[in-house]
This record gives sequence, C-alpha cells and structure tokens, in this order.
Amino acid sequence: MTIVPPAVKPARPFFSSGPCAKPPGWSPEKLQIESLGRSHRAKIGKSRLQLAIDLMREVLQVPDTHRIGIVPGSDTGAIEMAMWTMLGARPVTMMAWESFGEGWVTDVNKQLKLNANVMNAPYGEIPDLGAVDFTNDVVFTWNGTTSGARVPNGDWIADDREGLTFNDATSAVFAYDMPWDKLDVTTFSWQKVLGGEGAHGVLILGPRAVERLETYTPAWPLPKVFRLMSKGALAEGIFKGETINTPSMLAVEDVIFALEWAKTVGGLHGLMARSNANAAALGDIVAASDYLGFLAADPAIRSKTSVCLTVKGADEAMIKKMASLLEAEHAAYDIAGYRDAPPGLRIWCGATLDTADIQALGPWLDWAYAQAKA
Repeated sequence: MTIVPPAVKPARPFFSSGPCAKPPGWSPEKLQIESLGRSHRAKIGKSRLQLAIDLMREVLQVPDTHRIGIVPGSDTGAIEMAMWTMLGARPVTMMAWESFGEGWVTDVNKQLKLNANVMNAPYGEIPDLGAVDFTNDVVFTWNGTTSGARVPNGDWIADDREGLTFNDATSAVFAYDMPWDKLDVTTFSWQKVLGGEGAHGVLILGPRAVERLETYTPAWPLPKVFRLMSKGALAEGIFKGETINTPSMLAVEDVIFALEWAKTVGGLHGLMARSNANAAALGDIVAASDYLGFLAADPAIRSKTSVCLTVKGADEAMIKKMASLLEAEHAAYDIAGYRDAPPGLRIWCGATLDTADIQALGPWLDWAYAQAKA
C-alpha cells in the first residue's frame, strides 16, 4: 500500500531552533529603511539601536535597575563576555544539562582554568536545584535548547545570595516570566522566540553585576569585543546603543519589527500564551501517538519552546530520514534533534508560530515515521 502525505499542509514551515519562523505579517518591504546603509554611529543609527533596547525593556518588563546592551557574537558572545569579565572573583558553580551548558563549562574550566564545581544532568533532566551553593557565582541555562529541559521557575535562586547568577536565557526570554530580581546577568539572542536574525547578542546586567565589574579586574587579558569597562568605569555607551563593533542595521530593523509585532499580540504575556498554546498542541499530538514521547519526561521542567521528542525504535539514521522526508515536502524544516542529544526530534513551539501550524504537523509526523520505518 502506498502511503501518501496528508492533504492539509501547514501554513508555514517549522523550525527546531533559530533562525525561527518570522512573525506573521513580516516582509522585507515592511522594515523601516531610514537607517539602512547608514553608519551605526550616525544619529539615526544610534537612535534605532536605542529603540531596540527600549522595546526589549518594555516587552520583557525589565526594571530600570538593569542595563540592557547589544553585543557581538549572538548569545554565545554575550554569555562569554559576561563570564570572561566577571568570573574569578569567587568560587564558581557551573550547571549543565545540555550541549551549550557543557560549552560554558569548557570555557570556565579549560580556558579560564577556574576549577569550577560542575553540576551535570543527562539530557531531559536537570540537576538538583536545592543543592546549589549561592556563596558561589552560578552559571546556568534557563531553557536547554538542545535537551528540552528547563528550570521550573526562579524560586530556587536565593534572595540573599553572595555570588552572582549568570543566566543563559536565549530560548527562554519572551516565553517565560523572568524573575529579574534574581538574575544578575542574563544573555540571549534575537533568533529564538522573536524569530530575528542571528549574530547579535543581548546582555542584561543587574546592579550587583555592575558592582562586580567596577570592583573586580580579571587576571587574564580581554579582547576588545569583551571589554565592558573603559578608563576604570563602566562603558555606559554600550547600554545606550553605542555598540562595541559594527552591527547589522538590517538585523536591528528586523528585531524592531518583531518587538513591535509582539506588542500587538499582548506583549510578554501574549507571547507566553502563544508559546504555551503551541506546546500544548504538540502535547496533544504526543498523547495521541504510540511512537512519540518527551525527552524531558517531567512536565514541570519540560521546555515550552524547544520541545525535544523521543521516537520509538529510531536511531540517528531514521531521524535523519524523517527530517529529510518532511523537508522535501516543505512540511517541516530542521527538526532532527541536536547532534549531541539522543536520537529524536526537536520541534520549535515559540510565539511566532500559529497553533494551527503545530496541529497540522501531527499527520506529517505519522507519515514520515511510517515512511522511514518502512
């Protein structure tokens, strides 16, 4: 018997992780064009960068106590900038339950040689949050993009902590309500929940992080793109749209469009509701399936953005086959699990997707599974 694809195709393709689907209504023609082709140091360039910062503060509800800066190198550049400039003042605890968290462990222990305490957990799980020592600086990933596991909330972070918290939140911001009073350093990039372009990172510093920068000088040299201090003082211009290096003004206009769109769907809580609805729709698909499961079995720590699925009886070759079949039909793109993760699928459920698109994915997964298995 010949298995044919479902008759109803998704309205838009799917993406497992950045770059993600653009917000509805996006088109190059709708981007502002005044700043394109102009210097980022010109008045108009700085004003657009400042607008992007202001919109991020508004949508994310970041308090005035925290500074927001646009920095080089996507989220990787932002978190590495933070670690290289502020770690070393006190002992460090590294928390890792997926590939990117493991990468930050490599930075801290092999490059900075700080001999950090490492708290690991397998893919789909998280370490014991109650065992974290907050006399240390603590580096963690809020939402594991490659494992589908996240921290449940910020209640586990001590209010009277002595160390700083360093939060890689790149697939969490705009999808979860972040407890800014508990987050001293937060980093992310635009290409996840906002569906923006990559290469630019965002660094959010609370007052305790600023104090660390102003009172501590690391023992190692810092490249120019990591330097947050200038002539013994915080480089305040970074947090006013005066970027360290040349940004893409096209990418800046793109994220401004995404942030303005976010306001039209209810701001932060509207974005959260869209992600929650998408994750719930995928949950219904898994519940109705006899071959799909969640890599993060505990719903309390299961991602609502980068959702990782197990596939019964599938090895890496079968997952690649499923992903290839779906891409050939333009039904889903890039949904094979991350290369270091167990074989499985990774479905992006961020706010730029409509729930109807997630629902339409179910029959396509059934078809691809049957084809690949055969």
